[in-house]
Amino acid sequence: MIEMTEAQFEVLVADALDEVPERLMAMLDNVVILIEDADPSEPTLLGVYDGIALSERLSDYSFALPDRIVIYRTPLLELCEDEDELRDEVTITVVHEIAHHFGIDDDALHELGWA
Repeated sequence: MIEMTEAQFEVLVADALDEVPERLMAMLDNVVILIEDADPSEPTLLGVYDGIALSERLSDYSFALPDRIVIYRTPLLELCEDEDELRDEVTITVVHEIAHHFGIDDDALHELGWA
């Protein structure tokens, strides 16, 4: 397991978000990105998108609470052997969850090499 402060991990997530093309980031709608230690019910889960994908939103979508993208710190730290691998896994996880916001499912992500 890699030892890293919460602040250092937040920088990795911010760096990963910087890798997402600006025009895609501009299209994120009503989304908050959070970092948590781990999902209590699925402790090995790296990240999750919780919300209504853009491709699923209907004309009556309004006044909804923000969708959530959660990046789980502890499983990522446990998965990786060094900081370079961690940086890559954080980026993959961030892109993966953002893709779900756009309605891209796991099968398509696997085909694109982002799984």
